[in-house]
Amino acid sequence: MTFTEHCNEIFNQAIKDYHVYDNVDTPINNPYEEGTIDNRLYLKCWIDTVQWHFEDIIRDPNIDPVEALTLKRRIDKSNQDRTDLVEQIDSYFRTIYNNVKVADDATINTESPAWAVDRLSILALKIYHMKEQVEREDASDEHREKCRAKLNVLLEQQVDLGTAINQLLDDIQNGKKYMKVYKQMKMYNDPSTNPILYNKK
Repeated sequence: MTFTEHCNEIFNQAIKDYHVYDNVDTPINNPYEEGTIDNRLYLKCWIDTVQWHFEDIIRDPNIDPVEALTLKRRIDKSNQDRTDLVEQIDSYFRTIYNNVKVADDATINTESPAWAVDRLSILALKIYHMKEQVEREDASDEHREKCRAKLNVLLEQQVDLGTAINQLLDDIQNGKKYMKVYKQMKMYNDPSTNPILYNKK
Protein backbone atom coordinates (compact mmCIF):
# COMPACT_ATOMS: atom_id res chain seq x y z
CA MET A 1 0.00 0.00 0.00
CA THR A 2 1.33 3.46 -0.90
CA PHE A 3 1.55 6.30 1.61
CA THR A 4 -1.40 8.13 0.05
CA GLU A 5 -3.55 5.00 -0.07
CA HIS A 6 -2.85 4.68 3.65
CA CYS A 7 -3.79 8.35 4.12
CA ASN A 8 -7.06 7.86 2.27
CA GLU A 9 -7.96 4.88 4.48
CA ILE A 10 -7.41 6.99 7.61
CA PHE A 11 -9.24 9.99 6.14
CA ASN A 12 -12.23 7.84 5.20
CA GLN A 13 -12.29 6.39 8.70
CA ALA A 14 -12.28 9.86 10.29
CA ILE A 15 -15.06 11.05 7.98
CA LYS A 16 -17.14 7.94 8.67
CA ASP A 17 -16.58 8.25 12.43
CA TYR A 18 -17.68 11.91 12.38
CA HIS A 19 -20.87 11.10 10.49
CA VAL A 20 -22.00 8.55 13.09
CA TYR A 21 -23.43 11.58 14.93
CA ASP A 22 -22.90 14.28 12.29
CA ASN A 23 -22.55 16.97 14.94
CA VAL A 24 -19.79 19.59 15.12
CA ASP A 25 -19.67 19.25 18.91
CA THR A 26 -18.96 15.50 18.85
CA PRO A 27 -15.73 14.88 20.79
CA ILE A 28 -12.97 13.24 18.78
CA ASN A 29 -12.08 9.66 19.65
CA ASN A 30 -8.77 9.24 17.81
CA PRO A 31 -8.06 5.50 17.59
CA TYR A 32 -4.35 5.92 16.84
CA GLU A 33 -1.53 6.18 19.33
CA GLU A 34 -0.49 9.70 20.31
CA GLY A 35 2.72 10.79 18.62
CA THR A 36 2.27 8.62 15.51
CA ILE A 37 1.75 9.93 12.00
CA ASP A 38 -1.54 7.99 11.82
CA ASN A 39 -2.78 9.92 14.86
CA ARG A 40 -1.89 13.21 13.16
CA LEU A 41 -3.54 12.19 9.88
CA TYR A 42 -6.75 11.18 11.64
CA LEU A 43 -6.81 14.43 13.62
CA LYS A 44 -6.10 16.41 10.44
CA CYS A 45 -9.11 14.97 8.64
CA TRP A 46 -11.32 15.24 11.72
CA ILE A 47 -10.57 18.97 11.94
CA ASP A 48 -11.27 19.33 8.21
CA THR A 49 -14.55 17.44 8.57
CA VAL A 50 -15.79 19.55 11.47
CA GLN A 51 -14.80 22.70 9.60
CA TRP A 52 -16.62 21.50 6.48
CA HIS A 53 -19.80 21.44 8.54
CA PHE A 54 -19.03 24.78 10.20
CA GLU A 55 -18.89 26.25 6.69
CA ASP A 56 -22.27 24.68 5.84
CA ILE A 57 -23.91 26.02 9.00
CA ILE A 58 -22.61 29.59 8.67
CA ARG A 59 -24.13 29.85 5.18
CA ASP A 60 -27.66 29.46 6.58
CA PRO A 61 -29.33 32.74 5.48
CA ASN A 62 -31.45 32.68 8.64
CA ILE A 63 -28.61 32.18 11.09
CA ASP A 64 -28.71 34.41 14.16
CA PRO A 65 -25.97 37.07 13.80
CA VAL A 66 -24.64 36.41 17.31
CA GLU A 67 -24.43 32.68 16.59
CA ALA A 68 -22.73 33.46 13.27
CA LEU A 69 -20.05 35.52 15.02
CA THR A 70 -19.45 32.76 17.54
CA LEU A 71 -19.18 30.27 14.70
CA LYS A 72 -16.77 32.54 12.81
CA ARG A 73 -14.50 32.50 15.86
CA ARG A 74 -14.66 28.70 15.89
CA ILE A 75 -13.78 28.61 12.18
CA ASP A 76 -10.79 30.90 12.83
CA LYS A 77 -9.61 28.59 15.63
CA SER A 78 -10.13 25.55 13.40
CA ASN A 79 -8.06 27.15 10.62
CA GLN A 80 -5.22 27.81 13.05
CA ASP A 81 -5.39 24.23 14.36
CA ARG A 82 -5.32 22.94 10.79
CA THR A 83 -2.27 25.04 9.93
CA ASP A 84 -0.45 23.95 13.08
CA LEU A 85 -1.17 20.33 12.27
CA VAL A 86 0.13 20.63 8.71
CA GLU A 87 3.37 22.00 10.14
CA GLN A 88 3.56 19.00 12.51
CA ILE A 89 3.12 16.60 9.60
CA ASP A 90 5.86 18.40 7.64
CA SER A 91 8.13 18.11 10.66
CA TYR A 92 7.50 14.36 10.57
CA PHE A 93 8.67 14.24 6.95
CA ARG A 94 11.71 16.37 7.75
CA THR A 95 12.63 13.92 10.49
CA ILE A 96 12.35 10.76 8.41
CA TYR A 97 14.26 12.29 5.47
CA ASN A 98 16.77 14.13 7.63
CA ASN A 99 19.74 11.94 6.65
CA VAL A 100 19.09 11.86 2.91
CA LYS A 101 22.02 13.05 0.80
CA VAL A 102 20.55 15.78 -1.40
CA ALA A 103 21.79 15.83 -4.99
CA ASP A 104 23.59 18.94 -6.22
CA ASP A 105 20.91 19.48 -8.85
CA ALA A 106 17.98 18.77 -6.50
CA THR A 107 14.98 21.07 -6.85
CA ILE A 108 12.36 22.32 -4.43
CA ASN A 109 8.64 21.66 -4.85
CA THR A 110 5.95 24.34 -5.03
CA GLU A 111 4.42 23.03 -1.82
CA SER A 112 5.57 20.84 1.03
CA PRO A 113 4.40 17.22 1.34
CA ALA A 114 2.07 18.05 4.24
CA TRP A 115 0.27 20.81 2.36
CA ALA A 116 -0.30 18.33 -0.47
CA VAL A 117 -1.64 15.85 2.12
CA ASP A 118 -3.90 18.67 3.35
CA ARG A 119 -5.42 18.85 -0.12
CA LEU A 120 -5.81 15.06 -0.15
CA SER A 121 -7.81 15.25 3.08
CA ILE A 122 -10.12 17.93 1.66
CA LEU A 123 -10.53 15.85 -1.49
CA ALA A 124 -11.67 12.86 0.59
CA LEU A 125 -14.34 15.12 2.10
CA LYS A 126 -15.46 16.40 -1.30
CA ILE A 127 -15.79 12.82 -2.54
CA TYR A 128 -17.80 11.75 0.51
CA HIS A 129 -20.24 14.63 0.22
CA MET A 130 -20.54 14.50 -3.56
CA LYS A 131 -21.36 10.79 -3.25
CA GLU A 132 -24.13 11.78 -0.81
CA GLN A 133 -25.58 14.02 -3.52
CA VAL A 134 -25.41 11.24 -6.09
CA GLU A 135 -27.39 9.01 -3.74
CA ARG A 136 -30.00 11.60 -2.68
CA GLU A 137 -33.45 10.13 -3.17
CA ASP A 138 -35.16 13.53 -2.82
CA ALA A 139 -33.10 15.10 -5.64
CA SER A 140 -33.91 15.13 -9.35
CA ASP A 141 -32.28 12.76 -11.82
CA GLU A 142 -30.62 15.78 -13.42
CA HIS A 143 -29.08 16.84 -10.10
CA ARG A 144 -27.79 13.34 -9.40
CA GLU A 145 -26.29 13.00 -12.86
CA LYS A 146 -24.51 16.35 -12.59
CA CYS A 147 -23.12 15.30 -9.23
CA ARG A 148 -22.10 11.90 -10.62
CA ALA A 149 -20.05 13.63 -13.32
CA LYS A 150 -18.41 15.82 -10.66
CA LEU A 151 -17.75 12.77 -8.49
CA ASN A 152 -15.94 11.06 -11.34
CA VAL A 153 -13.69 14.10 -11.74
CA LEU A 154 -12.98 14.18 -7.99
CA LEU A 155 -12.07 10.47 -8.00
CA GLU A 156 -9.69 11.08 -10.89
CA GLN A 157 -8.18 14.03 -9.01
CA GLN A 158 -7.68 11.81 -5.98
CA VAL A 159 -5.68 9.29 -8.02
CA ASP A 160 -3.61 12.03 -9.67
CA LEU A 161 -2.89 13.88 -6.43
CA GLY A 162 -2.03 10.65 -4.64
CA THR A 163 0.36 9.70 -7.43
CA ALA A 164 2.00 13.13 -7.36
CA ILE A 165 2.48 13.04 -3.57
CA ASN A 166 4.00 9.55 -3.71
CA GLN A 167 6.35 10.69 -6.46
CA LEU A 168 7.34 13.76 -4.43
CA LEU A 169 8.12 11.62 -1.38
CA ASP A 170 10.16 9.23 -3.54
CA ASP A 171 12.09 12.16 -5.00
CA ILE A 172 12.80 13.56 -1.53
CA GLN A 173 13.91 10.14 -0.30
CA ASN A 174 16.21 9.78 -3.29
CA GLY A 175 17.68 13.27 -2.95
CA LYS A 176 16.15 14.56 -6.19
CA LYS A 177 14.05 17.13 -4.31
CA TYR A 178 14.51 18.85 -0.99
CA MET A 179 11.99 20.36 1.35
CA LYS A 180 11.80 23.30 3.70
CA VAL A 181 9.23 23.85 6.44
CA TYR A 182 7.95 27.41 6.58
CA LYS A 183 5.74 28.65 9.38
CA GLN A 184 2.58 30.16 7.91
CA MET A 185 2.90 33.35 9.96
CA LYS A 186 -0.79 34.22 9.72
CA MET A 187 -0.94 37.90 10.55
CA TYR A 188 -4.63 38.40 11.26
CA ASN A 189 -4.53 36.07 14.29
CA ASP A 190 -1.61 37.91 15.84
CA PRO A 191 -2.50 40.97 17.95
CA SER A 192 0.91 42.45 17.17
CA THR A 193 0.47 42.34 13.35
CA ASN A 194 -3.28 42.85 12.84
CA PRO A 195 -3.83 46.65 12.81
CA ILE A 196 -7.45 46.27 13.95
CA LEU A 197 -6.14 44.61 17.10
CA TYR A 198 -2.97 46.55 17.87
CA ASN A 199 -4.58 49.96 17.19
CA LYS A 200 -7.13 49.28 19.93
CA LYS A 201 -4.46 49.04 22.63
